[in-house]
Amino acid sequence: MKIEIAERLKKLPPYLFARIDQLIEEEKKKGKEIISLGIGDPDLPTPSYIVEALKKAVEDPARHHYPSYQGAAEFRETVATWFQERFGVEISPEKEVLALIGSKEGIGHIPLALVNPGDLVLVPDPGYPVYQGGTILAGGEVFPMPLKKENGFLPALEDIPPDVAKKAKIMFLNYPNNPTSATAEKEFFQQVVDFAKKYGIVVCHDAAYSEVTYDGYRAPSFLQVPGAREVGIEFHSLSKTFNMTGWRIGFAVGNAEIISALGRVKSNLDSGVFEAIQWAAMRALASGGVDEETLDIYRERRDLLVKGLQRLGLEVKAPRATFYLWVEVPAGFTSEEFVLYILQKTGVVITPGSGFGEFGEGYIRISFTISTQKIEEVLSRWEHLSLGKK
Repeated sequence: MKIEIAERLKKLPPYLFARIDQLIEEEKKKGKEIISLGIGDPDLPTPSYIVEALKKAVEDPARHHYPSYQGAAEFRETVATWFQERFGVEISPEKEVLALIGSKEGIGHIPLALVNPGDLVLVPDPGYPVYQGGTILAGGEVFPMPLKKENGFLPALEDIPPDVAKKAKIMFLNYPNNPTSATAEKEFFQQVVDFAKKYGIVVCHDAAYSEVTYDGYRAPSFLQVPGAREVGIEFHSLSKTFNMTGWRIGFAVGNAEIISALGRVKSNLDSGVFEAIQWAAMRALASGGVDEETLDIYRERRDLLVKGLQRLGLEVKAPRATFYLWVEVPAGFTSEEFVLYILQKTGVVITPGSGFGEFGEGYIRISFTISTQKIEEVLSRWEHLSLGKK
């Protein structure tokens, strides 16, 4: 029997990191020792106090039942307390907090809650692929917002045509940004709020990297801006903050109606987050955030990699946040050509900017979630490459 997949799946581009995994396997079969600077998965272990909290919670039979769809009341109260202490914003744990199976899940599902077939969604380009994927699966149409170097990789709201803005239902934003590592300040968020109010657009801010910051910088929350709660919600993740990528827990906070709509989608599609993981996440949030030792490790890696790449002639600046470098591709290559060149010549995996959207062309994303020893090995492997031409 011929299986005919849904048209919505046919519209999805190949998921970027699945393709990278395939390329890695191909090179491994050739006997290459692979070093991956591709996916942003912290190599540092989850802190032991979080692991111990999970062990204790797992041993409690009370945690073994179906969890609340919204998240346990205790978890939501902990989120509200953390948010108040971190950003100075008071939110209702009953109405304005929703537990997620990782922020990716919530981001992917929010278009199902708000977008009708044919509705426009404003998506940053380059951007996290799930913004586009979730929109397509909900039947929406993607309208790209270019993130350009000359604008500090912030979308130029004035360039969005009024007829497009009137049809748009959602605007996705992400600061600190993946893949560009750019940051945004409250002044920009205020412009977004004003724009969203003018055109009736829901703002969905992905703040997964808000706690991975350096050199005294602390990323603001979109919800700190007056009026933000009237127009949007913010997604947070414990994955990057506490090295918990595999644990799959995050949360959404903000406008009660939007939170409720997303909760209705989730209650029909999943059964919530295992309570033992919520209890471990509560212990993590109670600690405040990323420990300074972790940030010092990332900062050391960042500086080592930036200086090494600059020495090799690549255009790159040290970011104030995230664990990514957004690097201009040398002349003579497309981003995909350069990635393949590096992989085949040196066995090092990096990510093509074009995989994040049309306006990512001309760049590569390099993750520094590997040890300084491996970074030095990467730089050594690249030392004799001709990075200015094929």
